[in-house]
Amino acid sequence: MRTSIATVSLSGSLTEKLTAASRAGFDGVEIFENDLLASPLGPEEVRARCADLGLSIDLYQPMRDIEAVPAEEFARNLRRARHKFELMRRLGADTVLVCSSVHPLAVDDDALAADHLRQLAQLAQEFGIRVAYEALAWGRHVNTYGHAWRIVEAADHPALGTCLDSFHILSRGSDPKGIADIPGEKIFFLQLADAPLLAMDVLQWSRHYRCFPGQGGFDVAGLVRNVLSTGYDGPLSLEVFNDVFRQAEAGPTAVDAHRSLLVLQETVGVATPPAPVVPTGVAFAELVTPDAEPVAAVLGALGFARAARHRTKPVDLWQQGEARILVNTSGAARRTGTGLAAIGLESPAPAGAARRAEALLAPVLPRRRAAEDAPLDAVAAPDGTELFFCATDRPELPNWRADFADGAGGSHSTHDIGGPHGTDGTGRSHGTGVRRIDHLALTQPWHHFDEAALFHRSVLGLHAQESVDVADPYGLMRSRAVTNADGSVRIALGVGAAPTDDTVHAQHIALATSDVVAAARRFREAGGRLLPIPANYYDDLAARHEFADGELETYRELGILYDRDAHGEFRHCYTMTVGRVFFELVQRDGYRGYGAQNAPVRLAAQHTARAVIGG
Repeated sequence: MRTSIATVSLSGSLTEKLTAASRAGFDGVEIFENDLLASPLGPEEVRARCADLGLSIDLYQPMRDIEAVPAEEFARNLRRARHKFELMRRLGADTVLVCSSVHPLAVDDDALAADHLRQLAQLAQEFGIRVAYEALAWGRHVNTYGHAWRIVEAADHPALGTCLDSFHILSRGSDPKGIADIPGEKIFFLQLADAPLLAMDVLQWSRHYRCFPGQGGFDVAGLVRNVLSTGYDGPLSLEVFNDVFRQAEAGPTAVDAHRSLLVLQETVGVATPPAPVVPTGVAFAELVTPDAEPVAAVLGALGFARAARHRTKPVDLWQQGEARILVNTSGAARRTGTGLAAIGLESPAPAGAARRAEALLAPVLPRRRAAEDAPLDAVAAPDGTELFFCATDRPELPNWRADFADGAGGSHSTHDIGGPHGTDGTGRSHGTGVRRIDHLALTQPWHHFDEAALFHRSVLGLHAQESVDVADPYGLMRSRAVTNADGSVRIALGVGAAPTDDTVHAQHIALATSDVVAAARRFREAGGRLLPIPANYYDDLAARHEFADGELETYRELGILYDRDAHGEFRHCYTMTVGRVFFELVQRDGYRGYGAQNAPVRLAAQHTARAVIGG
């Protein structure tokens, strides 16, 4: 199906918005009147610009407060409409959006509303224009799509139809099944928006919190299925009012928007992009750093062994059990500081995963490699993290592990890593060491949180859990986990409370162990520094839970936090931060969460620790 986007959904000048929409792959645009009024380009110039960009102008909007008003007011409305229709003819737009009236003088008279809309449509027809009448969710008398359609039906004019808007329909809790009773040729336009489920005034909800399909809580796909069942053959168009989108760069927002429509079309069965290839595990996490020594000290204290070095690049492989950390000291690392730059995802079909990602507009990353290096496909997540699709130890596919050689020049297999602190020559844990990467936490730029959730769900095929809010000393953080079915891939996406605060922008790698107390002691005895946790936390913990004798004192000593859910218990502790990265040691005993209950304490402790170090 053709895709379109309202210019109000993007930031910048009208020219910037049109360019972003075209580059993202949209077929057309809705021109929002304020964007045209503020543009230095005349209507003919905008028309030519759209043609040059391969964009049709699918809708001009909005025309407000037209119907069911006193005669003298309606006469002024027709005069206004004539001017707008002349402008639309110059612009090359053939459909205008008319919103149900919110005028204080509007009366509750469907016959009068139908008569006024019939006269408006008659005037529009003289200019070759169609009128799409939409029920605003906060319309004075007409606020449901069914009511709007009854008025359109009564007006009975070929140039008059209805516009359906998913936000206006779903925010009021209207049943979209009734859409199937509207003839498809009388649905002149379809506007789509999702939104989080909020309890607030619908006007404020609409103006500030709309988002792209798949990013909120509405069943947009169900509504679209009902619309398509009528035979509607117009575009799927996005009209999203969102404070974040209005401030974010137009280009990435437009790509995110178009991706949401591609996924929506797949969901309703009108498009078939390559099928999702769900990752089956984490092959590695790659840190970049200008100085390997502090990172190496932490990894060594955690029980990792420096196992191998890349044949052609300044990248070391550290491993313990099935947990693998790459430490990269390339020139890029010197510019960005220590951070989590890449994740290797085990994939049953790496080439298929890459095709899926590319089809859903994930930027494929060029990779400089030597001739003998494994040809790995990689794409960029919205926050810039590189995602590699890997097949470790599968002889029929390229193996990233073969790019690493030991000091004698021989290559390692996955399990030939020996090392201190709880590992033997097989690389297996004795029960107190790190076994694997439990999860990765990526703090997103403030304007990429919803995009990141949609990206990981649609491109990677991961399941997105509910978003949670976490209190930070300087604001509120949002967090949302994405995971595969068996939990072998877990990524916690967060957005910081303060965009300029490095602490809340820290990323972290959580390492699974079967005995977090032993692991924490070993780390501390090896010279590692654990994040101190306030004594008040343990006083509260004692009030909320019962522990065995001495258990709580051990947790207090080591800075171990505790939580439980319906499935089991969770014990975890944190290292001090190196650059923008810290590590978490976790012990899951049936527990399925991420310790959100303890996150405010951790965040406050990190702020305190940074202040002490900085001071």
